[in-house]
Amino acid sequence: MPARKPGVSDTEMDVLKVLWEHGPGTVREVDAQLRKHGREWAYTTVLTLLQRLQAKGYVQTEKSRVPHVFQACVSREALLEDRLKALADELAGGTATPLLHALVTGNRFTSEEIDQLRSLLDAAEEKGLPRPPGRKKKR
Repeated sequence: MPARKPGVSDTEMDVLKVLWEHGPGTVREVDAQLRKHGREWAYTTVLTLLQRLQAKGYVQTEKSRVPHVFQACVSREALLEDRLKALADELAGGTATPLLHALVTGNRFTSEEIDQLRSLLDAAEEKGLPRPPGRKKKR
């Protein structure tokens, strides 16, 4: 089992969101986007956050260019999946069922979202993951 990357702080997450939404950027470009969202940090703070994310393996930089251009090297989806697996391990003995139950119970979904969820479950079943006993495929 591969080791998990270190966690991401709330402030680091703000920086990652900028890179996901706006693509690669210099420290100044990332800082400008953060300021549009009410984060008025010093240039050196933004640089430190980008360097921390790089050290943790979430961001990479093109060092041959000056100024350095930073880009996310992990997708939002990959980070979400990793965090949910960690949460399942921590709170639910490694199973996702309680997490799914909590998400479904506490949210409203459109018909399209429900269809997407059904498709995901059908695809999981087709990959050989057994359906719980007593459950029949609806369609």
